Amino acid sequence: MAPRSRNQEKPAAEADPSPARGRATIRDVAEAAGVSIGTVSRALNARSGVHEATRRRVMDAASELAYDPDRAARELSNRRAVSVGLSMAHGYRRLTPFFALFLEHLSAHLAMSGLRVDDLPTRSDGLPAGDADAFVLLGAHPDDPRIAQLTKTGRPFVLVGRHPGVRCVAADDEAGGRLAAEHLLRLGHRDVVLLTGQPHAQAMADRARGFTTALTDAASTAPTHLVADDGSPLGAYRVLRAHLESGARPTAVFAATDEMANGCLAAAADLGLRVPADVSVVGFDDLPEIGVGLTTVRQDFEALARETVALLHEALRGDEARSVRLPVTLISRGTTAERR
Repeated sequence: MAPRSRNQEKPAAEADPSPARGRATIRDVAEAAGVSIGTVSRALNARSGVHEATRRRVMDAASELAYDPDRAARELSNRRAVSVGLSMAHGYRRLTPFFALFLEHLSAHLAMSGLRVDDLPTRSDGLPAGDADAFVLLGAHPDDPRIAQLTKTGRPFVLVGRHPGVRCVAADDEAGGRLAAEHLLRLGHRDVVLLTGQPHAQAMADRARGFTTALTDAASTAPTHLVADDGSPLGAYRVLRAHLESGARPTAVFAATDEMANGCLAAAADLGLRVPADVSVVGFDDLPEIGVGLTTVRQDFEALARETVALLHEALRGDEARSVRLPVTLISRGTTAERR
């Protein structure tokens, strides 16, 4: 049975769990226990991060509702490891610190839950060049052909990103952009650069929207928006250096990834500009090593992987589709200072 979208209205008969309405779902258990679906999933799978009293409440609710995971998915898991195809959108860079770190956490969580990951290449039409029992999609963008194809075929999938009406999980990118802007505004910066990559990418668009909206709300000057199409450190270096060599002297730069922020640091250094005395720089991700010493917006990679796997299990059970937004925080380090 294909997962039911949250956007679909439930008939009135489904308002209260009862034997007449059929098999209880994980959402029924969550509502009865007064917790989130993710907490139910972690409690039933004996994972860490759930208080013992909460775990008992979830177990009692599951027992009372006679909740049982989808039999077909369970039998498949018992017979062999369920294969999970990891699919990157066409045209996106695969060999990045972000991808490597996320894959490390994801592989660990999949292994602990009996799922096996296969890194699938991408065809020229944007679809995965291979098959799997379920899919994790990376590189979210509005016209993603993978979403339409997998929805049509009824194959379970989780999108790491944001897309209406599908099962997905992502950092709160728009909130992160807003945090970066508010930080720079507090430091007195008004002439700022916004540097993004792959403008059609959902994460880039959301981070840019949050940053720009915060400046607008503060009645500040709109940022100068620069784009490094490939999203690489070298691409960011070239774009910002060209901007600075034109005579522009912004007092701050928000780069939508730590990788691009490092390219900005190099461009400033090569032109004799001191960071943060002459120009402040903010990144996004808080990547190990890449983000060391960088003021940045931190997202939780371990939580991103954990929630991805929890959603995969829900997809295999045929539970109602839901989306998850993970909170982000701004980490102030040595690359931002008050405007002089």
